[in-house]
Amino acid sequence: MLLAAWSAAAVWFFYAHGWLLYYGDAEAHLNTARRIVDSQTPGYEQIGRIWLPLPHLLMALLARYDRLWRSGLAGSIPSALCFVAAGMFLFGAARRLLDSNLAGAVAATLFALNPNLLYLQSTAMGEPIFFACMMGLLYGTVRFRESQSWIAAAGAGLACSLGALTRYEGWFLVPFAAGWFLLAGGKRRLAGTALFCAMAALGPAWWLAHNWWITGDALDFYRGPGSAMDIQHSLPYPGHGNWRLAWLYFRTAAELCVGPGLAIVGLVGVLAALVKRVFWPVLLLALPGVFYVWSMHSAATPIHVPNLWPNSYYNTRYGLAVLPLLAFASAALVVVAPRRMHAAVAAVLIAGGSAYWLIHPRPESWITWKESQVNSDGRRQWTREAAEFLQPLYVPGSGIITSFGDLTGILREAGIPLRESFTEMNNIPWNATVTRPDLFLWQEWAIVEGGDPVQSGVNRAGRYGIHYRMEKQIFAKGEPVVEIYRRRWGINSAAGARFR
Repeated sequence: MLLAAWSAAAVWFFYAHGWLLYYGDAEAHLNTARRIVDSQTPGYEQIGRIWLPLPHLLMALLARYDRLWRSGLAGSIPSALCFVAAGMFLFGAARRLLDSNLAGAVAATLFALNPNLLYLQSTAMGEPIFFACMMGLLYGTVRFRESQSWIAAAGAGLACSLGALTRYEGWFLVPFAAGWFLLAGGKRRLAGTALFCAMAALGPAWWLAHNWWITGDALDFYRGPGSAMDIQHSLPYPGHGNWRLAWLYFRTAAELCVGPGLAIVGLVGVLAALVKRVFWPVLLLALPGVFYVWSMHSAATPIHVPNLWPNSYYNTRYGLAVLPLLAFASAALVVVAPRRMHAAVAAVLIAGGSAYWLIHPRPESWITWKESQVNSDGRRQWTREAAEFLQPLYVPGSGIITSFGDLTGILREAGIPLRESFTEMNNIPWNATVTRPDLFLWQEWAIVEGGDPVQSGVNRAGRYGIHYRMEKQIFAKGEPVVEIYRRRWGINSAAGARFR
């Protein structure tokens, strides 16, 4: 009840300030969920192929309601529920592993008081959902060791599978968790391992099959158009191919995300947990951090922080990966103290772990919020201007051709359903339209970002006597030019539609 009330208060705070969709990724996640139920071609294929599908599926039923979609609350509600679930599972796991209700309360409290996580759990971002899955996996393994229950093994496997459908570091957890079942699972370890692996493999297997079905390449999410590998190309960034820099940038992001107090208390707590021979949760909860350092070094996952070159904000939220580890480890300090001092130690740990946020209570000190604010200034400006221009002029049914992505935020803010738009997510018909506008282009409106395929299609249409006039051009600092075109005249040979 405390976690739910705290989560709801945070959602209300960020909603009241209008910050729910500052993150470009939050806007994109929300609109991806919406297009599953509201599109010219709604349904399964609208799930996409790069971003993992669970967050979008959780949001989709809520995103169909215009008020929840336009406000961003359709993304907040699943994230907030998962934040509560993550805190509950963390409390339960720490309570059982450390044999102390107070230790469980310390772990859950330090986890829940982090303002960077509170901001993310108020948005359509995937981290809170992944934390719920990872904490569910931890709790399932603890319950299996105690009870040898098939339900616990299946629950752990299901949590692992759902985590693998939320974020790609979830895939990294699977072999380690399987190894734990095999080595430390007790008298039913072989059967437990088999059941866990069968459940845990469902998520990755489905995503590989999904990508193969959609594109013909099971690894399209990793190396296809729009993937991290494709976006980054071979561009250098700090940490790529350099373990020392990869560790430095991740460590810096982690400290900015969790605060220096919890960083110190948690690292001391790791030693306490190892002294108490509580090895498995320390290993499991450390794995996402290991994954990010490895990804920075060997894949295409840069992290930029404001106090290291190039002194900017990018993927700083990845530093939150260590928050569950440090919260759990801090709780271990409760049980290494004499029993009569448990309450006092718990109070000191909570105060020390959250002191930085009490001293710096303003959002400017919350790195996840600050990143979303700095990186979205231009996007929010042109989204608002375009929506204010288009909303009073658009007539339902007249159609908008555009690119799915940041431009979709214009439609959300203007309250125009996505089924009124025609984008590359409509697949073959869209490709045909931008290639042969003389045969297929009929939409009255076009929203383009300088030089994109829609602008090329509009320009090509002019050669066939189909004329669009630019009605609005929007400039924002550091952003591509956004242009809104309206069809003035021309006959489309397929549709036979004439616009004057």
